[in-house]
Amino acid sequence: MRLRLPTGAGRRTALRTTALTAGLAVLAGGLAGCGIRGTAVPVDAGSAPSRASCVVRSTPQSLTAPSTVTTSVQLVCTSQLLPVPRVVTVPEGSDPMALAQVLLDELKRQPTPGEDEAGFSTDVPQRLTLGAPRKGDPAGTLRLNVAPQELPPVALAQLVCTFAGTPAADGRATVVLGGPGEDDRPLGYPCTDETRTRPEAVRGGATTPP
Repeated sequence: MRLRLPTGAGRRTALRTTALTAGLAVLAGGLAGCGIRGTAVPVDAGSAPSRASCVVRSTPQSLTAPSTVTTSVQLVCTSQLLPVPRVVTVPEGSDPMALAQVLLDELKRQPTPGEDEAGFSTDVPQRLTLGAPRKGDPAGTLRLNVAPQELPPVALAQLVCTFAGTPAADGRATVVLGGPGEDDRPLGYPCTDETRTRPEAVRGGATTPP
């Protein structure tokens, strides 16, 4: 169906929202740049016995409005991170910060019955919030109300690999995060294969952004 875009400022807002929505929609098939695996393949949990299948058998709800898209968030299963599809609403005129808030809200939400049955969980604390970058912060910085290094490692890894590759992180595989304090220098956290298979290693990969 051909969409008629408004003119002037309305057209610019619609184009920006369309671009953000398109960036999220790419995640439905996985993030090629991060090498994220699909949820259709069960995870080898190693020698330790596990009843978790790490496969969500129920599908997300259907898209009901032009502002809803299917994306993925990183949840925990057998001590690893795997992408799980979610249907989210992208507010009209969303900027990267608003988009990051949508993804954070999904990470804080308890797994659905189907996700719980498959063995998925989330470590992202309910109290976690996002704040605006400060003057002098590197481009794309997302400030948290808790210093990133003080978050549980798995929660930090979930944030990094959920934001990575999306418009919330300017499409980059490295996510720049800072804390609430004046001395909380933003650091870049890459989403790598090691981050997903060993989430506790996320802190060791932090670098100073350019």
